[in-house]
Amino acid sequence: MKAIRSVLEFLEGNGVKYVFGIPAGSVNAFYDQLYDFPEITPIVTKHEGAASYMAASYAKYSQQLSVCIGSSGPGGTNLVTGAANAMREHLPILFLTGAVPVSTMGLNASQELDAQAIFQSVTKYSVTVLDSADLLDEIVKATKIALSGVPGPVHVAMPIDVQMGDVGEVSIPALEIERHPSVDPAIVKQAADHLMQKKKGIIFAGQGVRNSVAQVIELAELLNWPIVATPVAKGLFREDHPLFAGVFGFAGKEQTSLLVNEGDAETLLVLGSSLGETATSNYNPNLAKGRFVIQVDFDPTVFDRKYPVDIPMLGDMSDSLQALNEELRTRGLERPLRTKLNETESASNANEVFNTRNVLRKLQEFLPPSTRYTIDIGEFMAYVIHHMEVKEEDTFDINVHFGAMGSGLSAAIGSKLAEPDRPAVAITGDGCFFMHGMEILTAKEYNLPILFIVMNNARLGMVYQGHTLQYKRSHPSFEQEPVNIAAMAAAMNIPSFRVETLEDISQNALDALTNLNGPAILEVALVDNSIPPMGDRVKFLSSFGK
Repeated sequence: MKAIRSVLEFLEGNGVKYVFGIPAGSVNAFYDQLYDFPEITPIVTKHEGAASYMAASYAKYSQQLSVCIGSSGPGGTNLVTGAANAMREHLPILFLTGAVPVSTMGLNASQELDAQAIFQSVTKYSVTVLDSADLLDEIVKATKIALSGVPGPVHVAMPIDVQMGDVGEVSIPALEIERHPSVDPAIVKQAADHLMQKKKGIIFAGQGVRNSVAQVIELAELLNWPIVATPVAKGLFREDHPLFAGVFGFAGKEQTSLLVNEGDAETLLVLGSSLGETATSNYNPNLAKGRFVIQVDFDPTVFDRKYPVDIPMLGDMSDSLQALNEELRTRGLERPLRTKLNETESASNANEVFNTRNVLRKLQEFLPPSTRYTIDIGEFMAYVIHHMEVKEEDTFDINVHFGAMGSGLSAAIGSKLAEPDRPAVAITGDGCFFMHGMEILTAKEYNLPILFIVMNNARLGMVYQGHTLQYKRSHPSFEQEPVNIAAMAAAMNIPSFRVETLEDISQNALDALTNLNGPAILEVALVDNSIPPMGDRVKFLSSFGK
């Protein structure tokens, strides 16, 4: 048996369904063996970077290991940004790269690269395998590391001769994953003691509560405390719940900012947030000033990073919240028998101007409430966070945390593969589209019905707005000649529609672009010179250098 075949048997046996990447000489042995593994589908992308974003989204929404592969040299370096992104999002991805034959290492072989060293700082584990007999063991070890403890990406470099080496008949080992340690019951009681004494507080929820939303809502109802979400947690909580107080941080609502900055909360209960820059509105000291801080997370490195934590609570989020909720119930706290939902703001745009806010809200009127929106990086992202309505839980994927342009396009593909029945819409800009827009062909080749909405303002919008606020001027190179992206789609035989007025958006137009046997593009040709609703970041940028 070739060593690489044993790897594929291990991956198939552990439920891997897709491998994202691009075939090339140093990984062709891997792809050749895939012929014999029909349960694993190779998703051949247009760029390795896009493959890494698809793998990240698939890992997030399938809650399974993702596999992403690239050639030696440039294929590997194209994956590095995606690995760094996965590290920030705690997503288990097995990155595989080819490598030159062991006998030619150090001889300036074609596409030679020390990928192990490059991936070292952006993965939990990175290794180059030099002996065929060790390949399977290293893949098993890396997979265990990716899925154990705090999940994250790992990397294995596989020289071509190592992949093709004969290892005889081997037994495929079982995968053993180290789970999170159980939350300390004494810490749970200590936290409950404090929560029973302090009647006013804020629940500050980050992306770490993605799979624990029901427990967060139960906790909020037991305490009768408002829930504030970080920008990356936009979409996890329905906005019609009376205790949901909106998004704080980048593009957050003013009333949410007032609640955090000037409210009378005595306690800040942080759930699944590392309290980074965009979540805390540039490390706003008012967030924890004069407040008792309890932080719940599975990552011990987040405690006391920027804000002192009075009670760090280490453990799996769902298990920790379940234990805390049970402790509070034993002390007499009860949830309301029925929570009356709030009426949300009407999205009517009758006789309104053609601007980004109105376009996004009108589009949402005509798309199913269960639609998952994967949001790319650009000025439109601020409008999405600030204005778009959360109608169902877990319907927005916003990666402002790492902020890789073009990642939202590929995230839609990964999301659709993980949850085929959920409608998928990518909201991107022309700048992102010109980076990774050809992945719409990947969606076409795999018959994925995804709507790609391209906000086309013929400029790097966030760069333009940032420079204008900071320096009171913007370099003309940030703008470019307008390109008809709908016409580009037509050239690729992909359905498209170009919006040039608010009246162009209708149910008929959206129906013609959705529920197809493949992707479609809706181009919105719009230059909106309003300052995006970036919340306190506008003040931060405007005061730059003062």
